[in-house]
Amino acid sequence: MTFDTIAVLGGGAWGTALANSAARAGRRVRVWARAAATAEAINTRRESPRLPGIKIDPQVSATTDLTEAMQADAALLVVPAQASRAVVTAIAAAQPIPIVACAKGIERGTHRFMTEVIQECVPDTPAAILSGPSFAGDVARGLPTAVTLAAHDESVAAALARALGSATFRPYHSTDVRGAEIGGAAKNVLAIAAGIVAGRGLGASAAAALTTRGFAELIRFGRAYGARAETLTGLSGLGDLILTCSSAQSRNFSLGVTLGKGQVPELASEGAKLAEGAFTAAALVEMAAERGIDMPIARAVAAILDNKLSVEQAIEALLTRPFKAEG
Repeated sequence: MTFDTIAVLGGGAWGTALANSAARAGRRVRVWARAAATAEAINTRRESPRLPGIKIDPQVSATTDLTEAMQADAALLVVPAQASRAVVTAIAAAQPIPIVACAKGIERGTHRFMTEVIQECVPDTPAAILSGPSFAGDVARGLPTAVTLAAHDESVAAALARALGSATFRPYHSTDVRGAEIGGAAKNVLAIAAGIVAGRGLGASAAAALTTRGFAELIRFGRAYGARAETLTGLSGLGDLILTCSSAQSRNFSLGVTLGKGQVPELASEGAKLAEGAFTAAALVEMAAERGIDMPIARAVAAILDNKLSVEQAIEALLTRPFKAEG
């Protein structure tokens, strides 16, 4: 399998970064942007409005025509998780090429992971997931980054990893699709909690405890839904959790900081301010409840976002839980 031409479906910061990275790996890249102004900026000024100051590789072009963009060997689906179904439905009539989901989330209402959305809409298309500790600015600039690329067919995963990989962007391939998806989705919710701790000024010890206990929740959820231990402790699980729970570059962490400071955040449904965890939290805790999984931190985040608990009440509830053995 060779993937010489890559379609990037989404002209936001992450889509632009992945387009630059794929071009750096020697691929021809066509970005589908919903907004004509975004496509024009990429084609004429060689810069994305979502990543100002970063030059776009000459091998990258942009279009607002989804059908034109899909004339490729593989596609990266880089739109928000809650918008993925609409975009995949729109390309259902296109040629069946591998589609790599690059959003980290769970669809609300259906509780579907992103590869499940792809497979429901385009059953004959190989679906994969790209996840791991990565910030758009770092990837766009060519700073060293390692991620997980998972597909059910190992040969597809390996071929996609080779096509997208370069000296500075290192995809490790896997067949544990569910594990990679769970790590990416759950860590976004937990990063909001870490941001609340920072915004509230609870200290470094509390931040370490929160991240560690959050990881225990992620492990419990992953095991219940069939993830492999090595995936959950790898790049798309623990690696991504460490990154997003410790940096203001994370939109989810920044959202938590805003909440921790007692401010009311603006939850953009798409665009530069999108925090996927805000839209995944409810689905995550509902799925946990279905299988009797104890996730008090994720549950507290969901309750805060749904205005069912204040930050003070959530912190008090977590700090007054019964003492028990670690596990």
